[in-house]
Amino acid sequence: MRFCALFLALGALSAMDGQVTYNRLLNAANEPENWLTYNGGFAGQRYSALSQVTPDNVKDLALQWAFQQRSTEKFEATPLVVDGVMYLTQAPNDIVALDAATGEIKWLYNYTPVRESRPCCGRVNRGVAILGNTLYMVTIDAHLVAVDARDGKLLWDHEVAKATAGYAMTHAPLIIKDKVIAGVAGAEFGIRGFIAAFDAATGKEAWRFYTIPGKGEPGNETWAGDSWMHGGASVWVTGAYDPETNLTFWGIGNPGPDYNSDKRGGDNLYSDCVVALDADTGKLKWYFQFTPHDDFDFDAVQVPVLADVNWQGQQRKVMLWGNRNGFFYALDRTNGKYLRGTPFVKVTWATGLDEAGRPMRASGAVPSAEGTDIYPSQSGGTNWFSPSFSPHTGLFYVNAWEGVHASFNKTEPEFQEGERFTGGAPKPTRPGLRAGQVTNKREEDGYGTVRALDPVTGEKKWEFKMTDVTQSGILTTATDVLFTGGREGMFQALDARSGKMLWRVNAGGEVAMGPMTYAVKGKQYVAFAAGGSLFVYGLR
Repeated sequence: MRFCALFLALGALSAMDGQVTYNRLLNAANEPENWLTYNGGFAGQRYSALSQVTPDNVKDLALQWAFQQRSTEKFEATPLVVDGVMYLTQAPNDIVALDAATGEIKWLYNYTPVRESRPCCGRVNRGVAILGNTLYMVTIDAHLVAVDARDGKLLWDHEVAKATAGYAMTHAPLIIKDKVIAGVAGAEFGIRGFIAAFDAATGKEAWRFYTIPGKGEPGNETWAGDSWMHGGASVWVTGAYDPETNLTFWGIGNPGPDYNSDKRGGDNLYSDCVVALDADTGKLKWYFQFTPHDDFDFDAVQVPVLADVNWQGQQRKVMLWGNRNGFFYALDRTNGKYLRGTPFVKVTWATGLDEAGRPMRASGAVPSAEGTDIYPSQSGGTNWFSPSFSPHTGLFYVNAWEGVHASFNKTEPEFQEGERFTGGAPKPTRPGLRAGQVTNKREEDGYGTVRALDPVTGEKKWEFKMTDVTQSGILTTATDVLFTGGREGMFQALDARSGKMLWRVNAGGEVAMGPMTYAVKGKQYVAFAAGGSLFVYGLR
């Protein structure tokens, strides 16, 4: 097949290089047999040019091998594949090298946290980055470690922040040139968030951007009094990069305390923003805030998806964003200009967006002592799991939670270093059937869905409903096959143009990571994690 000849030739060229050079990362789309970054490329599209698996033969997928992680923690990692070797993290912070065709373990690096914090959502790690022959991983106790990709030996270990103060790190780092870029989590503990770049050879910090501006810095005036000091604004999903502008884009989490904003008057920059930073210096070039003065834990930590689209008759460099707050946005990624925003799930906390993209708050839509019912819930219209953009269909695909709401309560917070600092708690509805309930009207209880959106108009083109919510993430391919899963344990392939289900398998556990695809010796594989295992499928 022409497909086989193409990627075998490309694979031979890349293998000649041996190491994963920065040039290979820049041109990852030219070697689709490999998966070189968390989302497959700097644009965050989670799209693959591999074409062996098609809508016609996807029904012939069969299990090739499986890897059982030696951990009871959530499995949210996306593996990398480089020239036939897979690099995978098992929670909280082990790295495993596997033969990508057979699953045979090549080596295991074990990291033991010295003093770890207690992140809100589990002791997770979402993957590694690679440059040269070195793998980079952030840790649950806020370290950055470098490991030799050939044998798993530790090269260096750099403490980024103090775990005892509530700091943690959970996402796959991003390599840009000779730097490793990563951010810290821990907003629920009243940290002051930041993104930092580190020298890839030594781990020495090259620059730091605080996601909450300090005294005298632009934006500090958006925090009343000294509330900025414990304002949160975490990072826990890998950013994107545009080589043409040398800008790197990162989604920023909620302000703290989460649900009681009485003492942090103002918009609370740069919480719930996307920030565009100069990749060489960390200097802020522009920002856009999705949810000013957030009361609902609407972290903007979704993946920034970069695409070039025909926008009203002209090619435009855009950023597409399915936000936790329930709105789907298109921004000009060169300057942050708001282009369009439309709700993609039920939204009651705002009546819409104004001409600048600022939400117009609905009357009475604030947490209260007795509880205020809000759509979407604190889990959001979507969350951290990766969306996808297919240049082939021109559509944006997002896992959404529809009809899921929560009652938001607030309490009086008191800051103590290393202790939770949330100022209340939501009481979400539980999607799916209630105890003793028998009904086919799942919409009444909320449900998970894949929605295909037109990036220019925000119009929903199709949706695929599930019986439960989903944290799967989405993969699309050049043959218009879309892969995704859900909490009920199903992993399925859909037609990316129509949403028609083409194939499915019951994996026996929640699918809670971004599916990916790769090829070895002419054979395409699709990998996803469900429960505590990684499953790898290929054609019979």
